[in-house]
Amino acid sequence: MPVISTPQEFNENDLYIDLEAITRHQLFLKCEGFNFAGSIKLKAAAAMVEAAERDGLLTDGKVLVESSSGNLGVALSMIAASKGYGFVCVTDTRCNLPTRLLMEALGSQVHIVTEPARQGGLLGARIDHVRALCASDDRYVWLNQYTNPNNHMAHYRTTAPAIARHFPDLDVLFIGAGTTGTLMGCARYFREWHRPVHIVAIDTEGSVTFNDTPGRRMIPGLGTSVRPPLLDDSYVDEVIHVSEADTIRTCHQLARRGFLFGGSTGTVVSGATRWLAQQPAPPRQPTALAIAPDLGERYLETIYHTNWIHDLYGNDILEDAAAHTPTGNEEQTTTRP
Repeated sequence: MPVISTPQEFNENDLYIDLEAITRHQLFLKCEGFNFAGSIKLKAAAAMVEAAERDGLLTDGKVLVESSSGNLGVALSMIAASKGYGFVCVTDTRCNLPTRLLMEALGSQVHIVTEPARQGGLLGARIDHVRALCASDDRYVWLNQYTNPNNHMAHYRTTAPAIARHFPDLDVLFIGAGTTGTLMGCARYFREWHRPVHIVAIDTEGSVTFNDTPGRRMIPGLGTSVRPPLLDDSYVDEVIHVSEADTIRTCHQLARRGFLFGGSTGTVVSGATRWLAQQPAPPRQPTALAIAPDLGERYLETIYHTNWIHDLYGNDILEDAAAHTPTGNEEQTTTRP
């Protein structure tokens, strides 16, 4: 029986779901939402805070500030509350209301950016706001998840080794691309220390991360309006872009089998299922794994709310959710050199 004294000490790192009965493909899902922060972002948050403390940047009286669409903000709120720091999360209007309320319950301030920057959209505006706060008061400490190497090193040290330990014959790994911390940490690990694993990055349509055409994105988590500085796409073998409509259908498909996941997970599972459906029949099925960054409770007012879905995506989007499985005929798969 584990006994802990701080919330960040607990993180279930070894839970996997076999999705074959749902997706009709041999696909395992690594669940990263079973901790007190509710997402994979706890790993990056803890690593960045600990590094800032070691480097003497984060001391008594300092106030953490970070731009986040939600999950990292919750993780930093939890850690800040545990350690006695103040925390200001700069987010935008796409951040789910339960996520904002959770951060405030943990004692954090939430600043909501409503107007996009001329270059960089809402993300650019959030970063501008963070910079302005830091310039106004030297108590603010910006961890900067977009450039901080501890973001990807957290997954190099924890997430990827756990996968390698449980799946020594892994053939293909599907990872969602947001800041690309998880993507880069796992891709670097398997390139440098393990047998070759085919790395497939899953992004959302409208994200500029892999040079897709900028477009409307309403589901927080994956995708960016500014290319992530952490990204080195030489470590990525393929990129798949998933529409938000397919994200929502996949989330509901999983929920109807009892698994309530967040939008990022729906995007990753949708892209992974499409990739597997497009592969020629091999002598054996590849061992395939996708990473689920969070769970679905914080999305009850958005991707699981009928009115929100109908207002943004139309009335028929969920008609075939129960039977929806990508056929392999969709576009938007890119092979990397």
